[in-house]
Amino acid sequence: MNKKYIPSALILYLNYFIHGVGCSILGQAVIKEALAASWGVEVMAITAISAALGLGRLIALPFAGPLSDKLGRRISTAIGSGSYAIYLIGLALAFNAGTNGGYQIAYICAIVGGIANSFLDTGIYPAVSEIIYKAPGVATMGIKFFISVSQMLLPFVLGVTVATTATGATSYNTLFYACGIAYLVLLVLVMIFPLPDTDQKAAGKKEGLIDSLKHTHFSVESIAMILIGFTCTGTFQLWLNCAQNFAKENVGWADPSIMQTYYSAGTMLALVVTALLTRKIKDVRFILGYPVICLVTMIAVLVGKSQTLMIAGAFLIGWAGAGGLLQIATSVCNMLFPKIKGTVTALVMIASSLCNYTILTAASKMQPAQVMVMNIVLTAVGVLLGLFVNLRYTKMVEQAQADN
Repeated sequence: MNKKYIPSALILYLNYFIHGVGCSILGQAVIKEALAASWGVEVMAITAISAALGLGRLIALPFAGPLSDKLGRRISTAIGSGSYAIYLIGLALAFNAGTNGGYQIAYICAIVGGIANSFLDTGIYPAVSEIIYKAPGVATMGIKFFISVSQMLLPFVLGVTVATTATGATSYNTLFYACGIAYLVLLVLVMIFPLPDTDQKAAGKKEGLIDSLKHTHFSVESIAMILIGFTCTGTFQLWLNCAQNFAKENVGWADPSIMQTYYSAGTMLALVVTALLTRKIKDVRFILGYPVICLVTMIAVLVGKSQTLMIAGAFLIGWAGAGGLLQIATSVCNMLFPKIKGTVTALVMIASSLCNYTILTAASKMQPAQVMVMNIVLTAVGVLLGLFVNLRYTKMVEQAQADN
């Protein structure tokens, strides 16, 4: 890695450090309660705002990647940083608006936040891989690491930034404004510091997603892999956004925010341990093993209903659900479908975003215990899909080698 790019890499990673807060704040029970009180809605209705992040990703995914290739990583990252600032500062303005359209403002801002996420992904993932070109896997793993660190610290940050308004309402606007301003600073920095310039034109004109779909024959196995992108996303997103509400209402835990720290600790450890395990264990085995761990964990939490189980559950879901399972599924796709790996990867991510929108929208109209049951059912489907892929794995590898 060229030393002149070290500050640039840090700036790119810091975008995801703030993103770790941005994608988690609406899942925190205390923030959901504060926003619900301001907007005059049920606490679980805030989950629909989280779902809007997935809708924003769905809107942006078809064109964010091509724009990153055409205009460069700097422009894509800058669009993402600026859009994320709108989302976070918009949440503060929505809180201030109260029942005068605050909920609607937040929903629109969350869509912008989802769009921001897509542009950050398509700008920063390739950029850090180009900077740390000798170890692109480590480069992208660093993104997940920075997200996990910020999520682990989030419960402590909430205690520092909480405030009481003149009307006696609980507010976390300080956190929203601070993160929004941080993104504006990062936007300026990413426009100043150097980034490696990859000549996309040298590779020739690449087939777009729609054109690729027209010429693609989907096997049952490829459809199963795409659906795993849906189910594994549902597992950790439903937990991240609704488990604390379950702990409050069904376990009687007054302040379960510390669950976020255990969840993030599990994710961070998983990134290291799973990376080591994949040297000896085939990636495809994790597509079955990790969902099984999540399924058993959630059944135990639903039946046991104790703070100890909630803490253990947060750690295990962070490990097995959010510790790189979606990335492993994408990696397996690339290996098993060499002729359509770009198309299948894009569809896995679209399935992930579709899950984020549809499942969280449904959860916003349900009670926490019902959400836990829905997550168990969704994860069980993921286990069946993982079992199918593992049973067909040998034949799929033979077909992939024949295609090469």
